[in-house]
Amino acid sequence: MQNGRFKVNGSTKGEFRQASVMLQLPLLVTAQVDLVLLLVSAFAFWTRLGHLSYPNAVVFDEVYYGQFVSLYMRRVFFVDDSGPPLGHMILALGAYLGGFDGNFAWNRIGAEYPSSVSVYSLRLLPALCGALCVPLVYLLTLELRFSHVSALSAALLLLLDNSFIVQSRFMLLESVLIFFMLLAFFSYLHFHNSTSSPWSKYGWLLLSGTSCAAAVGVKYMGLFSYVLLLGMASLHMWTLIGERSVSHLNVFVHCVCRVVCLVVVPVLLYVFWFYVHLSLLNRSGPHDQLMSSAFQASLQGGLSRITQGQPLDVAYGSQVTLRSSAAQPIPCWLHSHKANYPIRYENGRGSSHQQQVTCYPFKDVNNWWIIKDPSKQQLVVSSPPRPVRHGDFIQLVHGMTSRLLNSHDVAAPMTPHAQEVSGYIDFNVSMLAQDLWKVEVSNRESDSEVWKTILSEVRLVHVNTSAALKLSGTSLPDWGFHQLEVVAEKLFKAHSSSLRWTVEEHRFGTSEQQREREAELHSPTQIDVDRKISFWAKFLELQWKMLTVKQENTEHKYSSAPLEWITMETNIAYWLHPNNNAQIHLIGNPVSWGLANLCLLSYQLLAAVYVLRRRRGLKDLPDGERHTSVLCVCSFLQGCSPFS
Repeated sequence: MQNGRFKVNGSTKGEFRQASVMLQLPLLVTAQVDLVLLLVSAFAFWTRLGHLSYPNAVVFDEVYYGQFVSLYMRRVFFVDDSGPPLGHMILALGAYLGGFDGNFAWNRIGAEYPSSVSVYSLRLLPALCGALCVPLVYLLTLELRFSHVSALSAALLLLLDNSFIVQSRFMLLESVLIFFMLLAFFSYLHFHNSTSSPWSKYGWLLLSGTSCAAAVGVKYMGLFSYVLLLGMASLHMWTLIGERSVSHLNVFVHCVCRVVCLVVVPVLLYVFWFYVHLSLLNRSGPHDQLMSSAFQASLQGGLSRITQGQPLDVAYGSQVTLRSSAAQPIPCWLHSHKANYPIRYENGRGSSHQQQVTCYPFKDVNNWWIIKDPSKQQLVVSSPPRPVRHGDFIQLVHGMTSRLLNSHDVAAPMTPHAQEVSGYIDFNVSMLAQDLWKVEVSNRESDSEVWKTILSEVRLVHVNTSAALKLSGTSLPDWGFHQLEVVAEKLFKAHSSSLRWTVEEHRFGTSEQQREREAELHSPTQIDVDRKISFWAKFLELQWKMLTVKQENTEHKYSSAPLEWITMETNIAYWLHPNNNAQIHLIGNPVSWGLANLCLLSYQLLAAVYVLRRRRGLKDLPDGERHTSVLCVCSFLQGCSPFS
C-alpha cells in the first residue's frame, strides 16, 4: 500500500475503477447530418455521372480539347492561345487514368470512339466537378447567411439547369472552372465567418487562394473572379485595420497571412502549373514554329536534332541561317536566289535589278549566309576562331550565289518608304556596293557580348544609311515567288521584333572554292556544345506567345451574340446521331434563366433605390444586413462571370 492506495502491476485499483467508469459500452457517436445537402448532392451525381459514356462519339469541343489530351499522352509540345494549361492537364489526367495512349484522330464532331478508348474516364473529372458545384452552391448560400430554404432553391436552380448539365457531362472545361470559382468563394466566406482557431481558419483561406490559382490556371476568365475576391478581402482587411480592440501586432500578422494566402500562393501555383506543363511536354511538336530558336532547341527532336552540337559563338567565316524573330505573319529565314528584281514594277517605279533578297518560310539551302570580315577575302573560319562581337562591322555573303547582302537608296518593291535589300551585282553603272552591316546584339549583357547561336537576337544596321534589316511581312508578287519582303528601314520607324534576327543553324566554314562550299552547305559539321534555356525564359516566352499569338477570329455556325445568351433565342447543337433523331443541344432552363435575369434586374434597381435613400440619410437596412447585401452582389457577379 502506498499513499492509502493498493498498487496492482504498477497501477492503483482506484485508477482501474476510474477507467472502467469511463469505458462504458456501447460506445455512441453523435453526428449532425444535413439530409437536404445529401439529397441534392446525390441528385447532382446522378444527373452528371449517369450513362456518362453516351454518346460514344466526339461531342462539340471534345474535338478541340481531345487534340491537346493526345499531345499530353505523347508528351508533345503545343501552344493553346485560349488559356493556361491546368485545365488541359486535368482532362489529360482523366485520360491517363483510363489508359488512353493518345492514339485517336480528333478530326471531326461525331466521330465514333474505338473500344480501346475509355470514354467514361475522358469525361469523368469534368462531370465530378459539375456535380460538386451543386452542394457548393448550397453551402455558399448558407455562408451568405441565408436560410436553408434559400440555399435549397439556389442548389435546385443549378441542379436542374439544362446548359450546366450538358457542359458537365462532356470533356469540356466550363464545369471545372466554375467548380474552382465556387470553391474559392465558399472557402473565403467560411474563413471570414468562422470563429474557430486561427490555424483552422487560415486553412480555409489557403484553400481559397489555391482555388483561385486553379481557376485562373484553367481559363483566364477565372481572373475576374480572383480580382473580385481580392476586392472583398481588401475591404475586410481595411475593416480589420480600423478595429481599435485588435493589437498592432495581430493586425500585422492577419494582413501578412492574407497577402501570403491570397497573393503569394496563387502566383507561385500559377507558375507551378506551367512548370509541370513544360516538364511534361519536352518533345518537338506542331507548334514549334511559333517559338524562338532557343525554345525549339530545348525540345527533343525537331530543331534540336539539327542544332545539336553546333558551335556556340558566331565567328568570321561562319556559315549561318538567320531566322526573323518576328512572330507574324509566319516564321521565316533570310533567303536569296538566282532571280533579280524586275527592271520596273507594275506601278511604273524602277528597281536596281539586282538579286532578290527575301524571307522564306521553309528550310532551304538558299537560306545559308557566310559571315565575312570586310578587311579580308577569306570565307573560312580561322584557327583559332575569331568571334563576332556586338558593334563589329561585317559583310554577309550568300552561300550559294556568293552575292553580298546590300542596301541602297532605292525604294523597296512593296514598301516604298523603306529601302530595297538585294544581293549586289556590279552592272558597271554608277551604283556602288553598300554592303557593310553593323552587328548589334539587342539582348546583350555587356558591350563586348559575343554573337551566340540561337541565344542572341541581333539587329543588322546598314552602315551607309543607318537603316536596319527588317521583315516587312508583305508577300511579293509572282516575280518574287510569293516569298516575304525584306527591307531596310530607319530604326525609329521600324517595329522592334521585326528588326531582330537569330542564328538558328550554324557551322564553321572550311572551303574557299565555290563548288566545294556548295557541297559543304549540304553536309554540316558538328562540334559538341551543351547549352540549355532556363525555365523562366521558357515560361516568359510562352506567356507572351499565349497573349499575342491569336488565331484569326472568324464566324462559324456555332457563333452567337451576347444578347442571345440571355434571351436564349438560339441554341448550340452539340451532337447529332447519324442514323436517328437523337440530339444534344446546349440551351438553358427557361424557368431558371428567366427567374435569374428578372431577379438580377430587380436587385440592381432595388440597390440603386437603396443607395439613393441612404445618401438622403434614410437607413432602410442595419449595417449587418447591408454588409450581407454587399457580399451577395459580389457572389452574384462571380456567379455570372463563367457564363459570360
